[in-house]
Amino acid sequence: MTRKQALYEALEHFMSDDNWAIASHVALSTILALFPFIIVAAAVAGWIGSESLAQEVGALVFDAWPDEVARPIAREAHEVLMKPRTGALTIGLVIAMWFASNGVEALRLALNRAYRDEETRDFIMRRLQSLAFVVIGAIGLVVLATLVVLGPSLWAAAVRFAPLIEPMSATVHVLRFTVAAVVLFGVLLAAHLWLPAGRRHLKDILPGILITLVAWLVAGTVFATYIRVFASYSATYAGLANVMIAIVFLYVVAAVVLLGAELNAALIRRRRARAAAASLAEVAAE
Repeated sequence: MTRKQALYEALEHFMSDDNWAIASHVALSTILALFPFIIVAAAVAGWIGSESLAQEVGALVFDAWPDEVARPIAREAHEVLMKPRTGALTIGLVIAMWFASNGVEALRLALNRAYRDEETRDFIMRRLQSLAFVVIGAIGLVVLATLVVLGPSLWAAAVRFAPLIEPMSATVHVLRFTVAAVVLFGVLLAAHLWLPAGRRHLKDILPGILITLVAWLVAGTVFATYIRVFASYSATYAGLANVMIAIVFLYVVAAVVLLGAELNAALIRRRRARAAAASLAEVAAE
C-alpha cells in the first residue's frame, strides 16, 4: 500500500465510520467543556494570585482559532473571568472539571473508533485520566501564559544586557503564535498517545498530527474568509450566531482531527502488512 493508497483508505474509513456524525458530537462536547475548562485554568492562575495571568490563560485558549470565530467567544470568556470567585476549591470548580472532562471523553470515543481499538479500561480509570488531562492542561496553560506575560520584561532585560539584539524586537510578536502552536501540538500528541486504547509509538502518530496541524491552519483561514465575506449567521440564528459559528468551526476541526487519526491507522496497517509479508518471505526462503 502506497502513501496515496493509505490516504485513500483513510478517507474511505472516515466516511464509512460516519465520522461526520462523530465530529458533531466532539464539537458539541467541546463547546460545552470550553468555559468550564477556562474556569479551571483561571482558578489555577488565581492560586498564583495574578489577575493578568488568568486573562492571558483565556487568551491563549483562543489563539489557535481564527479571529472572526474567537473574538465573540473570547469576549464572553473575558466576562466569565472577570466575575469574582471566592474559594477555588468548591463544588462549582469540581462540577466545572467534570464538564470539561466530558470533552476529553468525547475525543477518546472518536479516536478509539478511528484506531479500531476496543476500550478495555473501566469507567473510573477513564474518567480519572480525563480529569488528569484537564488539570495538567490547565497547569500547562498557566505555565505558558506566565512565559507570555513575562516575555516583554525578559526581552527588555535581554536588550539591556545585549543591545545588539534590539533590531530583532519586531520579531518578538511571533512568541504568541509559537506558544499557540506548541499548545496545539502538545494537545494532539497527548490525545493520540494516551486517550485511545492500545499502544502507539511516536512514529505512528506524527503523520496524522502534522496533517491535522496543516489542515487546521487551512480550514481556519478558509472558514474565517467564509465568515467575513459570505456567511450571515446572525440572520439565521439571531442571538445564537456567535455560538453557532464556534460550533461549526469546532465541527470542522474535529473532522480534521479524526481524519488525521484515520490516516495514522491506515499507515499502521500498511506497516504491519509489510512486516507480515517480509516475515512470510523469510519463512519461504528458509
